Amino acid sequence: MEAELVKREHIPFRSIPAAGLHGVGLRALPRNLVQLTRGAFAARRMIRDFRPDVLFFTGGYVAGPIAFAARVPAPAGSRIPTLLYVPDIEPGLALKSLAVFADRIAVSAEESQQYFRKKVVVTGYPLRGELLKWTRTSGREALGLNDELPVVLVMGGSKGARSINQAVVANLPALLRMAQVIHITGQLDWETVQKSTEALTEVERQRYHAFPYLHETMGAALAAADLVVARAGASTLGELPVNGLPAVLIPYPHAWRYQMVNADHLAQRGAAIILADELLPQELLRVVTDLLENPSKRRAMEAAMRSLRQPEAAQAIADQLIELGGKRP
Repeated sequence: MEAELVKREHIPFRSIPAAGLHGVGLRALPRNLVQLTRGAFAARRMIRDFRPDVLFFTGGYVAGPIAFAARVPAPAGSRIPTLLYVPDIEPGLALKSLAVFADRIAVSAEESQQYFRKKVVVTGYPLRGELLKWTRTSGREALGLNDELPVVLVMGGSKGARSINQAVVANLPALLRMAQVIHITGQLDWETVQKSTEALTEVERQRYHAFPYLHETMGAALAAADLVVARAGASTLGELPVNGLPAVLIPYPHAWRYQMVNADHLAQRGAAIILADELLPQELLRVVTDLLENPSKRRAMEAAMRSLRQPEAAQAIADQLIELGGKRP
């Protein structure tokens, strides 16, 4: 998916072989080690061809071969400066491993500094410029929404979230009596969600706006919403504060704890409510109803969320890259 998104921006894209090591079985481990070795050689060729002044990493095992190839072996004074960006509050194993190769580390929030001993710069979470250009009015106009009812935005990450999709579909008529719903389903459940709309009344269909994914109008959805129901990936640390968007966060239960840490970061500041994934079928409607019927509570959450906004994060990271790249002989 990242390849597709990068190519949409007309940025040259090259891939390398890579595979994870953490949490894989003994049967897969030798094959993954071979993949990483192939990736390191491919990375060396790529670095030789491109001759970068600075390297920028945001995590994931795919970055391992590049980081290794750029540093080992390397004559003194010829190593390429490296900036590592940590999007989540708590870094995963891949990011902790990459920190060994980094000259500098940028983080989304101050709490992340405790996990590193090297120079750490708090930049905030970088946002695409497209997300910042929308207002509540322009966003609602773009998506065909009105001001008669509040707007609930439901999203589950780039691939969607089945448990969230199922809970929303199960409660759709009740939700649509109270609000307009923007539902970003992901591609995996798109056909199933489409079929569920056949049972809706004409009025309910006018209030329900489902999409498999949003590209150019994602900023419109965030600006138009009064409340968001979402996973707690790293993007929530940047996209929700910049829009002052109160949140019901459902951390993904089958991955490492980073989403729970992100959700706690927002919930402890009064900007979000955490709902466990296993409680979605019973509790989603009650939690959303409570917030929709309590405007003063939403306003307090909005103010708390907006206080965390750092709209210049992308520029701050770019400044670090320019500084590091300029230091290379």
